[in-house]
Amino acid sequence: MVKKRKKILLASIALLSAFGVFAQGNGNAGIQEATQMVTGYFDPATKLIYAIGAVVGLIGGVKVYNKFSSGDPDTSKTAASWFGACIFLIVAATILRSFFL
Repeated sequence: MVKKRKKILLASIALLSAFGVFAQGNGNAGIQEATQMVTGYFDPATKLIYAIGAVVGLIGGVKVYNKFSSGDPDTSKTAASWFGACIFLIVAATILRSFFL
């Protein structure tokens, strides 16, 4: 009776350890798949950021024009801030894309 229990225990331990060995083979494939999925989003995201930068540039141009035509003395500061925002968006998108790809 005791020998039978030992054999059952030994067989169950061997079976459970074999399951662990079979489960370890797919880790590298999962990491590669996740990397491909993440890098696949960079091109559309970069184009989206460029489009947002273009819209921000147009809005900034209209606001600067309105200030300039109304004679506001603060026009150069407004133009510099909008221009800086557009440059930041473009440079950030380019640097992030080159850093991760």
